[in-house]
Amino acid sequence: MQSELAYYAKKFAKLHVNRHRDRGPAPHKPILLLSVIELIEQGKIQRNRIYLSPELIATFLKYWTHFGSEKHRSNIALPFFHLQGDKFWHLMPNPGFEATVSSQSKLSGLNSLKDAIKYAYFDDALFHLLEESKTRQELIGILSDAWFKDKEQQISQLLQYDEFEDIQLKLFDSGGVVYSTEELKDDQRTFVRSAAFRKIVVSLYEQRCALCRLKIIVGNQTIVDGAHIMPFSEFRDDRFDNGLALCKNHHWAFDHGWFGISDRYQIVIPPDRFYEEAPNALQGLDEFNGEEILLPVDDKCKPRLEALSWHRNFWEIAS
Repeated sequence: MQSELAYYAKKFAKLHVNRHRDRGPAPHKPILLLSVIELIEQGKIQRNRIYLSPELIATFLKYWTHFGSEKHRSNIALPFFHLQGDKFWHLMPNPGFEATVSSQSKLSGLNSLKDAIKYAYFDDALFHLLEESKTRQELIGILSDAWFKDKEQQISQLLQYDEFEDIQLKLFDSGGVVYSTEELKDDQRTFVRSAAFRKIVVSLYEQRCALCRLKIIVGNQTIVDGAHIMPFSEFRDDRFDNGLALCKNHHWAFDHGWFGISDRYQIVIPPDRFYEEAPNALQGLDEFNGEEILLPVDDKCKPRLEALSWHRNFWEIAS
């Protein structure tokens, strides 16, 4: 293990970063590594699979705020893709993108990277070192000494709090927010904010679909989505009373106007809108007509009647 630790310590200290004459060394790779290590320490990464998750992006932005450079752009896609050049970080492509990844075509945008890459992973030996507290702390020390001189205490403090959880708490306390177009220009922060909204909405409904009450949780994933009533792309409305928790089938159906919700929170199925069969004793969508949806306990978070009316009128669903 000591020989492996020495090998990766040298790798961490000698990361291949862009060294611009005027802007100095780009800090993206060491900040990404710190972010991944924090999630391992928190138990949020338990397998050697590193996804471009909202938790990872929020953590990356936290460290960038403290250690990033104003002369460089805070784009997590850059190190996530280019760290493979250091030979201990590898990318698993999504089906159909194998040639793109193997050719090392430049993928510098968050959305294009998420389309192409399923997840990243370390050498197994390195991941095992990062799972162990002692060797993990040693590798954090190497990163600190090499890239963030005299910042050891600050790094230690930053490791103690969960940035994504803090974002959720602030959003919850505010009841949600309507964003300006200017606030949504940063796709990283927009991705994190959107994920925080969805997670809070799902939690308000106790991880159950408001229509069919389905609840399935596997690890930290759920089959239920936090859906917008009035579309975010048009209204930029992340207030919780513009949200509904819906399973993936009923989320799709709601977004396509297959049902609406009345001002009494009853399900409205438009006549002759679709054909369905519900085998194996499953309850068909039409059978929910007139039933009351599941509602949050907090009245302030119940679906806003104005939003429900907008949705019905947009799809011309009578209440």
